[in-house]
Amino acid sequence: MAEQGMKCDRAGISGAVGFAVDGWALAGGCVLLLVVGVNVVSVIGNIFWKPFPGDFELTEIGVAIGAFSFLPYCQLHGTNVTADIFTSRASPRWLSAFGSLASFAALLIAGLLLWRMYEGMLSQREYGYTTAILQFPIWIAYVPILVSLVLLLGAAVLTLFEGTKGQNTPRAL
Repeated sequence: MAEQGMKCDRAGISGAVGFAVDGWALAGGCVLLLVVGVNVVSVIGNIFWKPFPGDFELTEIGVAIGAFSFLPYCQLHGTNVTADIFTSRASPRWLSAFGSLASFAALLIAGLLLWRMYEGMLSQREYGYTTAILQFPIWIAYVPILVSLVLLLGAAVLTLFEGTKGQNTPRAL
């Protein structure tokens, strides 16, 4: 699997992070497929018998989990949205510097999100908030999101380290 502009022959801890990030993104894709399945069953059920109760709640939770699961993958593989118009004529050295700066920003944002989402999970759990129809405890949905943020933190550290060594540059379109 060769990524454009990214170092892919990671070994050791960086290889383990890459494996975990890739697997987590695949799991997030499976969650989104389940969300699609729930919506299909709900629509068909609404036409022929009765709708699937709580489909909106499951969609909301599933999409949040799926979206967060892709963040570490995008960070690690350099597939985040970039403004290439500003860097199209930059040298590889500048691109590496910009990539390192972006990795540092991702590291800070991941740390902040991890802290606040953890506090949010504790609050949801303490007050016993549940969804309206299914009575699903909302705090449980925070757990996979926190895993995603830990992986994002790891991916940001890894890409920052690789960027400072000049081993990665943002992907070329």
